[in-house]
Amino acid sequence: MEKISNLLLKLARRLYVNLDEQQQFIDALVYPQSFNPSILWCRDKPDDCKLDVAKPVSWQPVFIDRLELNQKPGQNPLHEQGYFYCLDFSSVFAASVLLTISQPINLIFDMCAAPGGKSIFSWRILQPQLLIANEVIGKRLGMLISNFKRCQISPVAVLSRDSSIFAEAIPKSSDLVIVDAPCSGQSLLAKGEKVPGCFHPTNINKNANRQKRIIANSAQIVAPQGYLAYMTCTYSLEENEQVCQWLLEKFPQFQLVEVNHLKDYQSHLTTMPCYRIFPQSGLGAGAFAALFKNTEVGEKKQVNKETLQELGIKYTS
Repeated sequence: MEKISNLLLKLARRLYVNLDEQQQFIDALVYPQSFNPSILWCRDKPDDCKLDVAKPVSWQPVFIDRLELNQKPGQNPLHEQGYFYCLDFSSVFAASVLLTISQPINLIFDMCAAPGGKSIFSWRILQPQLLIANEVIGKRLGMLISNFKRCQISPVAVLSRDSSIFAEAIPKSSDLVIVDAPCSGQSLLAKGEKVPGCFHPTNINKNANRQKRIIANSAQIVAPQGYLAYMTCTYSLEENEQVCQWLLEKFPQFQLVEVNHLKDYQSHLTTMPCYRIFPQSGLGAGAFAALFKNTEVGEKKQVNKETLQELGIKYTS
């Protein structure tokens, strides 16, 4: 425990110069507090809905309700009927970078899709002609497909392949690629969960290397003038700002996009337009988000049904 505490202290010092801010961050992880639950309305909200709604924040999408602390939306009959999807507010924050996209988005590709929150969020706001949701971990597929069925998400195709397969099979095809990257999961501590080794440099570097591989493969399937959204639920710079910097150096045709409604959440650790929420804010356990645009000009590669079938569709609607 002492070793973990020392690693947490080192992280706090890297994140904040101010001693009070360091302590507030540490306290938020050591003494977890409850965060308001939130829901994403997949369909119009019924007039007789009896959920108690908290005051929205300025950037909150209209189809998101942040609920009072005492609410248990997963037990509400409307949840089982597929009216809404439960997701934490940190996920809403990260996915909200997509609100800045104004051009038509015909094909969305979610590279690390389970359990489905970011996929459903993007489907809700952008109404694509097709949503492709990929999940490489087989045991997570059932949860992803179940959520799509319950919430009546369509048209969607679910796949389960490594990111490198798509870079080769469908390059320059997707108007939006979402990478909600697997990470060290440090923010789970702010929810009271146990995450052994989440501050250890070896674990952080292992995750950062995997994130770079996934985001590099994902960048290759972004269509000219398309977007790439990168998100994590962790705090370390190696998994966040440094991954973004690495991508810009590796793929100079990509540029980071300023997200005006999140300007108050600009990462203080970089001048690049990257956005963070921390647990001491009281809004959520923590998230990082950045939105890239592919500035290339050229033709977009079409993805047909035969190609998807060759890639092995697990579910379609």
